[in-house]
Amino acid sequence: MATGASTADLAVVLIDARKGVLTQTRRHSYIVALLGVRQVILAVNKMDLVDHQQSVFDSIVDEYRGLAEQLGISTVHCVPMSALKGDNVVDHSDKMPWYDGPTFLHHLENVNISADRNLVDMRFPVQYVLRPNLNFRGFSGTIASGIIRVGDEVVSLPSRRTSRIKSIYGPNGEITEAFAPMAVTVTLEDEIDVSRGNMLVPVKNLPHVGNEFEAMIVWMHENPAQKGRSYIIKQTTNMVPGVLTDIRYKIDVNTMRKQVGPASQSAEGKEQSEENAVLHAPCSLQLNEIARAQITLHRPIAFDPYEKNRQTGAFILIDRMTNITVGAGMIVDRVVSKPKTSAPVSKNIVQSDSLVSVEDRQKLLNQKGATLWLTGLSGSGKSTIARQLERELIDMGHACTILDGDNVRHGLNRDLGFSMEDRTENIRRIAEVAHLFNDAGIIVITAFISPYRADRAAARDVIGSGFTEVFVDTPIAVCEQRDPKGLYKKARAGEIAQFTGITDPYEAPEKPELVLPTAEMSAEQSVDAIIAKLREEGIIG
Repeated sequence: MATGASTADLAVVLIDARKGVLTQTRRHSYIVALLGVRQVILAVNKMDLVDHQQSVFDSIVDEYRGLAEQLGISTVHCVPMSALKGDNVVDHSDKMPWYDGPTFLHHLENVNISADRNLVDMRFPVQYVLRPNLNFRGFSGTIASGIIRVGDEVVSLPSRRTSRIKSIYGPNGEITEAFAPMAVTVTLEDEIDVSRGNMLVPVKNLPHVGNEFEAMIVWMHENPAQKGRSYIIKQTTNMVPGVLTDIRYKIDVNTMRKQVGPASQSAEGKEQSEENAVLHAPCSLQLNEIARAQITLHRPIAFDPYEKNRQTGAFILIDRMTNITVGAGMIVDRVVSKPKTSAPVSKNIVQSDSLVSVEDRQKLLNQKGATLWLTGLSGSGKSTIARQLERELIDMGHACTILDGDNVRHGLNRDLGFSMEDRTENIRRIAEVAHLFNDAGIIVITAFISPYRADRAAARDVIGSGFTEVFVDTPIAVCEQRDPKGLYKKARAGEIAQFTGITDPYEAPEKPELVLPTAEMSAEQSVDAIIAKLREEGIIG
């Protein structure tokens, strides 16, 4: 099932109309979603055995659509049919006049799968260096994703040497551009070191490069996977030794719940948080089990999250002794940094003191260092308020700066995505930067969705007493009506995954220092309220 789904664009989920959505349906649908298949035909078969009742079909469809939404399957086409009688297989059935959608085969022949292909992020894994003579040096391979054109500026990973595409050769000779999944040979304008396993990518659109990542792994061998065991990891054209350094948790594909060790269950038998689940993670992985695990490679490779790019985010695990494929993996993302409470990776560092005290800086700037943490949904007005507040404080003679979510992700946090782990790491880094600014006596204004209470609490711990949580409280209906970046529209259309307020939760602050109901307050009124709070706290005079 996993092997077939890994190269599929569409899956057919067959349901017996008499039995409805079974555990097996949920299990197969989970694997389909895990392997990145976003198009499903729900074939409700044996309608003749339930008297072709529309109510039976509608009930099954409603239940499955709820499951599909939970799994992130974006497109589900439902067909009532009887394979034995041929009803709605090739031609419409006169026994189900209430169904006016396309038949099973008609949909298969006309379904549009081009939107599921990544033609944005150009990735060209080099499979072979072609040297037919002294005057020609080409790099052959299959384009994993995106479009490559003559003249494009590219970088070779992991060496990071840059050049431009000089020429492209397809099966019938020289061409000016090529796209996935074409097999081509390219030449470069410069003589840079490129070999099998390297990847050519656009200079301004880089994948992750590293030797650690987290992945969902489907184990496919009778001998169990063991934490700490070494395997060969094959990803694109790379063959790299690696270690299964950690198994965070398993997935029960029947219930889609996380499975952890028995020690992770409380006395009341309640499920523990993912953080506790990690503490009691399983040490082995049996045949057909699925788990989230961490892989550490012996050397860095270039990769994307599987959700973004199925070609560069997929890999297999090979047993080093028998050369048998024992598992298949889908990269979730690179390993996030450890939280502040963990010890630094380096053991040979010490914190140094300054000859200038915090009080000296406060006296010089006539203010206290502080962080105003603006949190709220996208479109709530955080950035607008932050910019006007910065202008007002500067005009008043106070040193301040803005850390804005979009701006930070263009630089400091450009390597982070929007998974729960990435959001946590995003906030951790921002908190550390804000803390440094506050030590220098600067007032920091942040504008981040920061949807999770635990992350904001961690930021408060890092920053300390200067942390002021400002809840920009705006109903989602108002935010969606504003939609300044068109993000809600894209999220509703399924073009953006993990969007806060639509597919991801937002945990509103329980006890913020200040609440700004921007559906009722203007940006100017919000700024006045914040300045009044700063004066009340003695941060400014």
